Amino acid sequence: MRSLRWRLTAWVAGVLLVSAAVMFVVVYRDTGDQLRGQIDRDVAGDTGQLEQSLVSLSGDSPRQVALAAGRYVRAQPFTATSTLLFAIVPGAGTASNHPELFGGSSRPDDGETAAQQARENALGRALRTPHLGYTTREVPDVGATRILERPVALRGLRVVVGAGEPLAIVNRAEHGVAGTFILAGALILAIALLASYLAGARVSAPLRRMASVAAQVDGGDLKPRMPTSEAGSDEVRVLADAFNHMLDRLTDAFTGQREFVADASHELRTPLTVIRGQLEVLAAQEDPPGEEVRRVERLVRAEIARIDRLVEDLLLLAQSEHTDFLRVAEIDLATFVEELWDGITLAAERHFELGPVPPGTLLADPDRLAQALRNLARNAIAHTTGPGGLVRLELARVEPGAIRFSVIDDGPGIPSGEAERVFDRFHRVDASRTRTRAAGGAGLGLAIVRAIAEAHGGRAYVRSAPGAPGAQGARLELELPGFTPGRPAGSPGAARAIGRR
Repeated sequence: MRSLRWRLTAWVAGVLLVSAAVMFVVVYRDTGDQLRGQIDRDVAGDTGQLEQSLVSLSGDSPRQVALAAGRYVRAQPFTATSTLLFAIVPGAGTASNHPELFGGSSRPDDGETAAQQARENALGRALRTPHLGYTTREVPDVGATRILERPVALRGLRVVVGAGEPLAIVNRAEHGVAGTFILAGALILAIALLASYLAGARVSAPLRRMASVAAQVDGGDLKPRMPTSEAGSDEVRVLADAFNHMLDRLTDAFTGQREFVADASHELRTPLTVIRGQLEVLAAQEDPPGEEVRRVERLVRAEIARIDRLVEDLLLLAQSEHTDFLRVAEIDLATFVEELWDGITLAAERHFELGPVPPGTLLADPDRLAQALRNLARNAIAHTTGPGGLVRLELARVEPGAIRFSVIDDGPGIPSGEAERVFDRFHRVDASRTRTRAAGGAGLGLAIVRAIAEAHGGRAYVRSAPGAPGAQGARLELELPGFTPGRPAGSPGAARAIGRR
């Protein structure tokens, strides 16, 4: 019963049985109550008519009253489906349209034993004892009968009149309802079980396909996908789309991981090869001169420093996915940017410019933000030539509550086809903008910028990447939320031009 199909079938069957049972009880009781109510009204009418027929006999003797009552009731013979009429007259016995019920018999009827006849005689004697109002009593040869008895006062003579109808019709109706419900219920239950099983199979089919696709993915095959048919239900289509989207992300993640490992291995292999080669050259000399040893030492130190930077960048990218990557604080934007830019201008001989800084505060991690801006500046420095190469920082408010940092250079620019990939790990553009090993780039600086931006809830992107012949310059932007405008500390100044020669 662990299968979804069978569980759904069992649930449908259970709900159907409970619903049918409730409906059966309601219909069964309502049918009996309606028939009993109709019988009560019938016997009330018959008793009233018998009572009216005796009212005119006031002053007559008990015998005359009994004879008159007998004539009235015998005019309406009793059958198994008709009304039992009787009048109990003190001193004159009982007049009834079924006198055998009240008189009793000393000899058993055909097919009856003496004990059965004695029981019927006892029931007949009990009928001669008045029970005013409605009662349900056992009547010989008739069974359960609904009886109404009323007293009639005839000038000192107290006569009890009554009428009764057998309840056999009620029992037959209730039995008919029960039989109909059992037959119809069994048929409906069988149809419902079949329909629910087929529905369960249809509902669980996408889940089984999903399990099959998941098993293939678990086996290492990332190509299978869930079919998304327009004929399916909206829920199944949404589930299939979400599952396929998850598999697409997994595929991209695994592909990116493989590429990342391959690129990282390549980046690490180059300095290790250089170190090994230089050490082998040095070891091949029995008594290497001091100048050669110092040369090898400088090369090895440079390659080790390059490896250290690469490892630190990789660790930083790994940490950017943790929740404690940032230590957010409120930054006075103008002071922060001016101090940071002053330090950046010492890094190389370029023509540095700083645009106007909007007054206000920014909620961000100052260390990570400084690192991202330095990486953008280093990228611009690496792709311009000194001393006149332009490196400019511009800031602008972005509604609502965001700030945009734009680092602009006048280098060879970024081809349009590379604009979306410059922030990927280990990505390099064409030869005109490729970082040389002398520049010390490993293709992680802009990836770190994007990681820092996304950790803040912002984004990093290329604003302009012309890629056209003769086009110059690139504009890389970092956009962060959490900016609160404030009053300027002084009058807004013009852009600052700083030339380092």
